[in-house]
Amino acid sequence: MPIDYTQLKTHLWSAADELRANSRLRSHEYSTPVLGLIFLRYADVKFGQVFEELKAQSEQQSSRRRQVRLFDSPARYQASGAFYLPPEARFSTLLNLPEGENIGQKINEAMRLIEQHNPQLKGVLPQTYHHLENPTLSTLLKTFNNIPMAVEGDVFGKIYEYFLGQFAKAEGQRGGEFFTPTSLVKLIVEVIEPFHGKILDPACGSGGMFVQSAQFVARHQKNPGHEISLYGQEKTEGTVGLAKMNLAINGLEGHVVQGNTYYEDLHRGRGRFDFVMANPPFNVNNVDKDRLKNDPRFDLGMPRADNANYLWIQIFYSALNEQGRAGFVMELI
Repeated sequence: MPIDYTQLKTHLWSAADELRANSRLRSHEYSTPVLGLIFLRYADVKFGQVFEELKAQSEQQSSRRRQVRLFDSPARYQASGAFYLPPEARFSTLLNLPEGENIGQKINEAMRLIEQHNPQLKGVLPQTYHHLENPTLSTLLKTFNNIPMAVEGDVFGKIYEYFLGQFAKAEGQRGGEFFTPTSLVKLIVEVIEPFHGKILDPACGSGGMFVQSAQFVARHQKNPGHEISLYGQEKTEGTVGLAKMNLAINGLEGHVVQGNTYYEDLHRGRGRFDFVMANPPFNVNNVDKDRLKNDPRFDLGMPRADNANYLWIQIFYSALNEQGRAGFVMELI
């Protein structure tokens, strides 16, 4: 019987949200650890699939020594599009911890080990699980273990996106800092049509613009990894981690960095990009314009109003090459 993935993601959210409602945690204290566990389950499923492939290959070889190398080489997993998970970081290990173990500490250690064996994830994975109580973590692990190993396509990406949207709703205005409604992102993507080239989001939040751009390319029978390059900048370290997990869970690579875009052009973007997409913070006051006087991104001049909206528009404009196109959300007052 086919799996109803819409029903699955709503069931997962219902179970996770019920746990939060009965805890002492605020939504923002709970959201990142939960998203980290979704990523861990994704990584575990991919690891398991590649493990079975390597096992089948090893059975055709007569040398046991070669077999051990095949199973324990992080490079082999990474070459197959998976993250290498040492035994202590595998979902089944965490799920079956003995009673009385400090589950939060064990998950933190698992995240550290995953980063150690997969350098591209360094500094990305949450390690705040010691703030959650054992019963909550145990139930979350059992809940996400219900995601079957035989998932198809971009199911994990859709689950991750759904949880991002639900957490954004729960956090109100703060949620808008890291999540733009998917329907709005899809509209921007369909308008500017990023078939091929370099894409910049200088206020990238959790990376939704990148994911939808990749899906747009895939819908047109092209490989996003070959067609588009992704560049993002975001002010908040925790949100950078959400974006990098979002890219990874969707099988994408990108260059997402932490920095205040008003003052730092970390991708040296002037005239470099084919597409710019963004949902920046609206109507921000008190940007220090004295720090921007010699910044070539603002060669059209400083806006008179104490409002950063027109600074953002100049940032978008300056990043485009001669054929570039931009799509963004902006509230002008």
